[in-house]
Amino acid sequence: MKTLGNTGLQVSALCVGTSPLASMPGLYGYPVSEERAVATVTAVLANNKINFIDTSNGYGEDGSAERRIGLALGGRGLPANVVLATKVDPDPRTGDFSGARVRASLEESLSRLGLDRIQLLHLHDPERISFASATAPGGPVEALAELKREGLAEHLGVAGGPVGLMRQYLDTGIFEVVLTHNRYTLLDRSAAELFRDAHDRGIGVLNAAPYGGGMLANQTQQKYAYGARDERIAAAAREMRAAAARNGVPLAAAALQFSLRAPFVDATVVGVSSPSRVAETVALAETPIPDPLWAELDCLVPPSSLWLDPR
Repeated sequence: MKTLGNTGLQVSALCVGTSPLASMPGLYGYPVSEERAVATVTAVLANNKINFIDTSNGYGEDGSAERRIGLALGGRGLPANVVLATKVDPDPRTGDFSGARVRASLEESLSRLGLDRIQLLHLHDPERISFASATAPGGPVEALAELKREGLAEHLGVAGGPVGLMRQYLDTGIFEVVLTHNRYTLLDRSAAELFRDAHDRGIGVLNAAPYGGGMLANQTQQKYAYGARDERIAAAAREMRAAAARNGVPLAAAALQFSLRAPFVDATVVGVSSPSRVAETVALAETPIPDPLWAELDCLVPPSSLWLDPR
């Protein structure tokens, strides 16, 4: 277990992301039944290598990911050692992301999950509104601070994409944890400096999507971070896969452990969609990686001009 920044929360190096459990075939290419989702959460709760679950108000239609987690919890609350993070989202119909909507978002989440408070509450994808709107009086940042004062959220985080914007939110002094996705992987190092700086400041660091949306785990996936990218990204992934194969390890193991071995990453968020994937993810995290492979993979990183946050 690691301490998540200065929050005092003790979390496993692996954090299970529940976006796939919401059943969003348009994003992931496959549906996930309620029965399978509940069984997956149950498997996570039974696994002694993982105590950290990440979800969001906006995952799935009418918060289906949270609702399915709530079904797995069965009204019993969280086990004593489990940490759960969720996120506040705009109104899915109107797009409203005001302070009032933040409070409503949390109330919806608590109802679905069957909880009376959240240990870690993130502002989710704040790139959907301007920074000025987010930090204005009555806006979402002010509302989050109020929710923490009221004890409904123990700790606050910001979870989004663009590195520069994440820095702006951390500089407000409100947020204790930062999460970004697809920006610290074998193929893209956009978030490295942000993560190092946050870690040095005692801010918890969560690195999500270490497989780049699947490209580093599934050789048939030609999109990086769920979008079409320069062909050189896919070519680098193919070369990395060949290098890993020469060393007798699956590329997914190296991709996952690239994040896990970073001294400035507290936990790595990996989406799972079935009970078997929980055990497989733990196995990938424990697969021995020959030291020479890391140097070889470093030589294959695409130029920074191709990263999600180009340099």
